[in-house]
Amino acid sequence: MHRFLVKLSSSSSSSNPLRSLKNQTLILPLLPSSKPFTSSSVSPPPRPSNASNRFGYPYSAELFQKLSPLSSNSRTLGVNGSISRCISSEAGRESIEYDVLIVGAGPAGLSAAIRLKQLSQEKNIDLSVCVVEKGAEVGGHIISGNVFEPVALDELLPHWRQEHAPIEIPASSDKFWFLTKDRAISLPSPFDNKGNYVISLSQLVRWLGGKAEELGTEIYPGFSASEVLYDASDKVVGIATKDMGISKDGSKKENFQPGVDIKGRVTLFAEGCRGSLSERIIKKYKLREEVNAQHQTYALGIKEVWEIDESKHNPGEVIHTLGWPLDPKTYGGSFLYHMNDRQVALGLVVALNYHNPFLNPYEEFQKLKHHPAIKRILEGGTVLQYGARTLNEGGFQSIPYPVFPGGAIIGCSAGFLNVPKIKGTHTAMKSGMLAAEAAFGVIHEGLHMNTYWDNLRDSWVWKELYAARNYRPAFEYGLLPGLAVSAMEHYVLKGKVPFTLKHGKADHEATDLARKCTPIVYPKPDGVLSFDVPTSLYRSNTNHDHDQPSHLRLRDPKIPEKVNFPEYAAPESRYCPARVYEYIEDEEGKPKLQINAQNCLHCKACDIKDPKQNIEWTVPEGGGGPAYSLM
Repeated sequence: MHRFLVKLSSSSSSSNPLRSLKNQTLILPLLPSSKPFTSSSVSPPPRPSNASNRFGYPYSAELFQKLSPLSSNSRTLGVNGSISRCISSEAGRESIEYDVLIVGAGPAGLSAAIRLKQLSQEKNIDLSVCVVEKGAEVGGHIISGNVFEPVALDELLPHWRQEHAPIEIPASSDKFWFLTKDRAISLPSPFDNKGNYVISLSQLVRWLGGKAEELGTEIYPGFSASEVLYDASDKVVGIATKDMGISKDGSKKENFQPGVDIKGRVTLFAEGCRGSLSERIIKKYKLREEVNAQHQTYALGIKEVWEIDESKHNPGEVIHTLGWPLDPKTYGGSFLYHMNDRQVALGLVVALNYHNPFLNPYEEFQKLKHHPAIKRILEGGTVLQYGARTLNEGGFQSIPYPVFPGGAIIGCSAGFLNVPKIKGTHTAMKSGMLAAEAAFGVIHEGLHMNTYWDNLRDSWVWKELYAARNYRPAFEYGLLPGLAVSAMEHYVLKGKVPFTLKHGKADHEATDLARKCTPIVYPKPDGVLSFDVPTSLYRSNTNHDHDQPSHLRLRDPKIPEKVNFPEYAAPESRYCPARVYEYIEDEEGKPKLQINAQNCLHCKACDIKDPKQNIEWTVPEGGGGPAYSLM
């Protein structure tokens, strides 16, 4: 095994042991750099040039720097003599304990961490807080529109304007277009973005990560939470990170490193939309049934950031569209936001309850860019980055009970997106703050975690989502009925109608059999405005170690060839925006599903849309996936 020496300090009094141990000498495993893992049809994406995360520590060795010098047990005492963290070693796996463990370094998770540390400072109480993040760096997996509403940030960090937050471009105009194939018809804009900002959410999350770290939060990027840990009473006590150095065939490579058990007195899951562990928690504790919540509905968002000609750039201009290229039965729309530095964010959102299995969201996005109203903005420009991610659209009626024994679910893992606003960052942040306050009460005031649920229902988040609850299900009846109901709700009833509409079928159940549908022929990309998947994938900086077990698991390996291909015309080869799923011929000339897990953007569309729910998305080795910087 290759090894290297790291100099660490002997002091353990600092709130960040990665700093406090920096003068000790220890031997650490040197994990290999990830190789691009691509199919023959995909060009290798460039590896991000940064060798360390934004906090200055090597990704792969970061947590082990903390664990390796501690052969058996180590305890750090808080200012009141209480144990704020404990590290132990059992059966080859290290175990580390915190007061609060947060899974996911997105807006919700980092807001929770910041609020916890603020409360600990206000009360002069030592509180250990750990955030684990599967991305190679904080913000690397974050993608969103994003027209940012700063209400939650104003509450969390009131002086953000003076502290150089990457929030600089105020929304200057709102345009709402109904697109036909050749025209853009202006409609009255239902959006009120006065006081909001056009931002890159991945950049804002990096900034929030810095603020959390300054307050003493321990953030570990590059570690995938792969398993929920329970005690004898079935209470959640933490997570296990994924073993690293396992080859495709399941054998241990020479650089094998066992995962770590990270435990918390309270565990908060902030994994984002369709979080893999969050979904397990919801099912295990029947959290939807607890409050009679409906099933969650989803959409797939596909996005590019372009650099355009300065003469076409209008910083702060916000454009939303409905209509073409989607058919009247498919809910969705596009956005075009003018950012700073001559950049525009262009995206298409397609609801995943679409019926025609021949529909390809990626190709619909390529068509969108050729619309005359969009084309004139992009012409002469350059694509800087590409990405995709699913988003929750269930809204108010799909929110599960977010509290379980040992913790809570926050942010988009619980589904707090405001669909008609097309905004979820502010609500995710507020949910994290409320959960943090409840967790602090559990640890230091003997309260119960269900105060999070009570305070959530008393907050502006609940009122906002309740008022918006009927917009999305109204479109179950088609585009024009949906517009009519939404207009009535927005302009007349203002969310006060005395009933709540229900969602239709679950997204995977909405897919029709191929024989009932008309195939869709998409134009070939021109390489100027529209591009093939390998070219776009290259721009996402997606990268996984090629020699590891696939994180995309088939519950029944026979279903793709026996059901999906003959009955649904292989929809997984279309709804995936990264060409992860391809059908190839086997030795007998029969179709066989090939899974190119190396291409995965972590969008979760497959976990949602597969007609038989046969695909299970699990986490790959930590540090794999896209590396977004502008999204």
